[in-house]
Amino acid sequence: MSDLTAYPVLAGRSIRLTRRNLDAVLTALVLPVMLMLVFVYFFGGAIETSTGKYVTYVAPGVLILCAGYGASMTATTVSNDMTNGIIDRFRSMDTSPTAVLTGHVAASVARNAVATAAVLAVAFAIGFRPQAGPAGWLAASGILLLYITTLSWLGAAAGLLARTPEAAGGFTFAMLFLPYPSSAFVPIDTMPDWLHGFSDNQPVTPVIESLRGLLLDQPAGNSPWLALAWCLGLLAVALPVCGALFRRRTG
Repeated sequence: MSDLTAYPVLAGRSIRLTRRNLDAVLTALVLPVMLMLVFVYFFGGAIETSTGKYVTYVAPGVLILCAGYGASMTATTVSNDMTNGIIDRFRSMDTSPTAVLTGHVAASVARNAVATAAVLAVAFAIGFRPQAGPAGWLAASGILLLYITTLSWLGAAAGLLARTPEAAGGFTFAMLFLPYPSSAFVPIDTMPDWLHGFSDNQPVTPVIESLRGLLLDQPAGNSPWLALAWCLGLLAVALPVCGALFRRRTG
C-alpha cells in the first residue's frame, strides 16, 4: 500500500474504531460539558474574574480540557495496535509507520472537532458570548487545532512507550492535570505565590490566554506567540520520538 493511499485509509480505520468505543466517545464528549456546568453553576458564583460572567472566563479552559480528553484516547488506541498484532500485518503490506500513527492523530483531531462543537454549543446556551470577528475566530481555531495536534502526537508517543493499553491510560492524568494549575478556571494571581512560576510558564496557560483574548476580542499580548512556540517545540520533540519508539517496538 502506497503512503498516498495509506494515510486516508488508516485515518478512516481509526475513526471507525473510535465509533465502536462508545464509552470512550461519551466520556470525551459528555465529561467536559458536565465539568463546565459544574464550574459555572456550582463554583462560578464564588469566583471573580475580569470577564463578567464566569462562563465567559471558563469556556476557553474547558475547550483545552476537552482537547486533553480527546487526545488521551490516542495513547490507548496506539497501545492497542502495538499489542494486538495488527502492526505485523501492516508491516507485511509495507505500510510506513508515519501513516499508521498519522491515522490515529487524524482520528484524534476529528474526535476533538466534534467534542469542541458540543462544548461550544452548551457554552452558548448558558451565556457564553464571544466578541471575536472572523479573523479572531480563525486565529483561535488555528491555535486550538495546533494544540490538539500536538497533544495527539504526544499521546501517540505515550501509547508507543506504554507496554499495555492500561498503562497508556495513565497519559490521561497528565493531559487532564495541566489545565488546573493554569489560568483555565481561576486567575493565576489567586493561587499561592509558590505556584505562580509553574502556572505562568507551562504550555497550557499561553494557549488558554490566546483563546480567551482572541475570542473575547481583548489584548492577548505575547500569548499567541508563546502558544505557538510551545506547540511547535513539543511537536519537534514528539515526531522523532514517535518514529524512534515505533522502530524500537517493531524491531
